[in-house]
Amino acid sequence: MRLVYLVFMVFFIIGFSGCSSKSIEKPQEVLLSEKVDNSVSASDDEFEEFEEEMKAEEIYDPFSGYNRAMTSFNDGVYEHVFKPIAKGYKFVLHKEIRLSIRNFFHNLDFPMRLVNNLLQGKFHNSYEETQRFILNSTVGLLGLFDPAKSEFEIQSHEEDFGQTLGFYGVGAGPHIVLPLFGPSNFRDTISMYPDSLLSPIDSGISSERKEYVVALSDFEYFSIKSLEKINSTSLSMDDYEKLKEDAVDLYPYLRDVYEQYRNKQIEE
Repeated sequence: MRLVYLVFMVFFIIGFSGCSSKSIEKPQEVLLSEKVDNSVSASDDEFEEFEEEMKAEEIYDPFSGYNRAMTSFNDGVYEHVFKPIAKGYKFVLHKEIRLSIRNFFHNLDFPMRLVNNLLQGKFHNSYEETQRFILNSTVGLLGLFDPAKSEFEIQSHEEDFGQTLGFYGVGAGPHIVLPLFGPSNFRDTISMYPDSLLSPIDSGISSERKEYVVALSDFEYFSIKSLEKINSTSLSMDDYEKLKEDAVDLYPYLRDVYEQYRNKQIEE
């Protein structure tokens, strides 16, 4: 039933794809201006036409005021909560242990990757994801290690429901910054719910799911998700700090990086 529901969601939301009439700005398009012959002087009409074309390619961001404020809030939470905790966590646990914990959580997300690869018709990727799950859950000790990659060179195929909708032509919609989760957009935000139905880490403890969920209470759910977040932060702090150093203005920089990254994922 859940697979039928996900298929229904794909075709239902495709009907709303018109809400994102503006395309994502691509780095290649930005660089086109460098190829223009400096010896040729464009007329006013040509310049206005080019300007209108560039505006049409800008990221759709009607909630920029809210998004900017939420970016500042998230950065403040990172600086004063997650970063100090992650630093202490990093000091106590060796990197190899933290990588194993990340592998464990990645292995738990196998159902999400499998279903979304199937929904996109990527059957070979689905087969390799199944191979990875079996190998890492057994030889890799419940996913703590990744022998599928290190020993058999079987790569992971990262797919989620947002990518599935993008695969079928659903536009990203307005950019949205979520509390604590960070940059997102309308398509990816609504996709979080279908993906959560496939996750064994769930706070919903209905009788239908008790047999295969890891968390059996809200407290266990938030404890597990907090561990995943802190562990992830401890491994990615340097990357985030580098992004902040490179950003003249943090919000639009993170927005553009996110949208271009998601666009690239969908194209692959």
